[in-house]
Amino acid sequence: MKKILKSTFAIVALFAALTSCNNSGKSSNSGALSSNNAEKVYIAPGEHDSHYAFISGGYSGNLTVYGLPSGRMFKEIPVFSQFPTNGYGYSEETKPMLETSFGFVPWDDSHHPDISQTKGKLDGRWVFINGNNTPRIARISLTTFETEEIIEVPNSAGNHSSSFITENTEYVVAGTRFSVPIPQSDMSIKDYKGNFKGALSFISVDPEHGHMDIKFQVLMPGFNYDLSHPGRGKSHGWFFFTTYNTEEANSLLEVNASQNDKDFIAAINWKKIEEYVNNGGGKMMPASYAHNIYNDDTHTATSTLKKEVRVVNPSDVPGAVYLIPTPKSPHGCDVDPSGEYIVGNGKLSANLTVHSFTKMLDAIKNEKFAGEAYGIPILNFEDVLAGSVEQPGLGPLHTEFDGKGNAYTTFFISSEVVKWKLGTWEVIDRKPTYYSVGHLTIPGGNSAEPFGKYMFAMNKITKDRYLPTGPEMEHSAQLYDISGDKMELLLDFPTHGEPHYAAAIPAEIIKNNSRKIFKLSENQHPHKALSDADTKVVRDGKNVHVYMTMIRSHFSPDNIEGIKVGDNVFFHITNLEQDFDVPHGFAMIGARNAELLIAPGQTKTLTWKPERVGVWPFYCTDFCSALHQEMQGYVRVSPASSNIELAWSLGE
Repeated sequence: MKKILKSTFAIVALFAALTSCNNSGKSSNSGALSSNNAEKVYIAPGEHDSHYAFISGGYSGNLTVYGLPSGRMFKEIPVFSQFPTNGYGYSEETKPMLETSFGFVPWDDSHHPDISQTKGKLDGRWVFINGNNTPRIARISLTTFETEEIIEVPNSAGNHSSSFITENTEYVVAGTRFSVPIPQSDMSIKDYKGNFKGALSFISVDPEHGHMDIKFQVLMPGFNYDLSHPGRGKSHGWFFFTTYNTEEANSLLEVNASQNDKDFIAAINWKKIEEYVNNGGGKMMPASYAHNIYNDDTHTATSTLKKEVRVVNPSDVPGAVYLIPTPKSPHGCDVDPSGEYIVGNGKLSANLTVHSFTKMLDAIKNEKFAGEAYGIPILNFEDVLAGSVEQPGLGPLHTEFDGKGNAYTTFFISSEVVKWKLGTWEVIDRKPTYYSVGHLTIPGGNSAEPFGKYMFAMNKITKDRYLPTGPEMEHSAQLYDISGDKMELLLDFPTHGEPHYAAAIPAEIIKNNSRKIFKLSENQHPHKALSDADTKVVRDGKNVHVYMTMIRSHFSPDNIEGIKVGDNVFFHITNLEQDFDVPHGFAMIGARNAELLIAPGQTKTLTWKPERVGVWPFYCTDFCSALHQEMQGYVRVSPASSNIELAWSLGE
């Protein structure tokens, strides 16, 4: 008995010791009772994540929505690419969204999302993202989580330093990566230097509806413009762009664009240029570009081809543009929440360089110039330098801020994230990433008020992190807790496409405004059918218009006859549901497009051109009720010479 009691007391003592250690306020990674990372990212069934993360899809051309801290992907929002999941870019209503001056372009390379702001704070109304290949900027509504507008950017190539927005969403920027002849012309590539230009486009945003318009383009020297961020707080009214290839080389850039000691950050006083333009400055240049807008009331997009754009030469606006020397080949151009510090991440530099906005203004005031490039003053490096983070890592790319005086920088070559202190420039912490990290995101980390709970890194190489899926792997993101002095890796999760950058925001700012249905009473689609009484089939020559409704669990009409080989059949389908999360799908055998996914109260159109005689079925693709399988119909197709009249049934 004594041995049993001794053993019992020993176990109790050990239990108490473990409990005491766990409650001491010190973190522990051992012991059954210690908190673990799985608990920190666990979201119980029925509960919601605390943050939304909007992650660029890279070569998918789209935008993905993840929850934090769970790392679950909730949605892929089609933006620049056709999307068969819901018929975006396939339906007649959404095809205009992908029109450009080059024609219908159903793909792009999406890089940098940014969330709208008011007074420097994230307001959760819209997220903007760039198309890098065919230069475009898109605006996505955070009420419907759908792309509402896409504007093409003329005089641009490689729309990379975008889409970043000013403090009150006055402008979204679109900076060219590749300089080109402006206007385009048949010019020898050897004549690049001095003849090619880089266009920095400032696109105004209507404060109520968000509609975009190109206000002006600044025609800059023929450098490559990599990334950008707006000034904020004390530097409001300015925009900063990193440049590389200031040598203006046109071949073997890994060698020929690495000759100069430094490249530049271009500082643009957009307030001064805006005043100049408002007073009639600049000149209108012929340019062809598409402007595409989706209307939630008509459920239809329209595309307008515009023919001119206003351009501004920096030399015509003295005091508007300056060049700040920056260590070689900078990538990120990041501004801290106060607007005082501009971080230039020189990829080929051993140190991390931070510039001072206050010192920049003083150097400009006292005309401390080191020279000029194409009439643009170059400031002295030492006169603008705020400080350097000494040898923090290899290959710095991108920096964000936690709002507590700390900065976090990714290092691509050494595969790590480094935390350092603004003002003292000391390294506080470093954590490895797996592997080759590109950008990182802190919710609100590029705004005046960051939400410094989480940071996640977006890595370029996955290797052994997940189950192998052949030679092509999804990319990796890793979530860190940054609420304490030290970063703590909580989770890694796969990301779709090739994410470059992301924007994140507390869910409470957005989720209660999320639209759940489209009201039938507000449906202004020209081909809507709001009840069985509105359903019909109408022939207009070889075009046949089917006005159809769908509701659990049938189509009206469900059987159609009198269609002929070679007809163009337009199925205009209205979802009569007025209940949240009851979409219906529509697919037609032989249709050379995608199915449609139609939200409650919405009308969409699918085009079908029958090529064979027969009786062909259509059906609902989205499981909607216990009788989902019964939700189907038939179209009888007769020879082109047939005289069979149109007929349809409504369930008789």
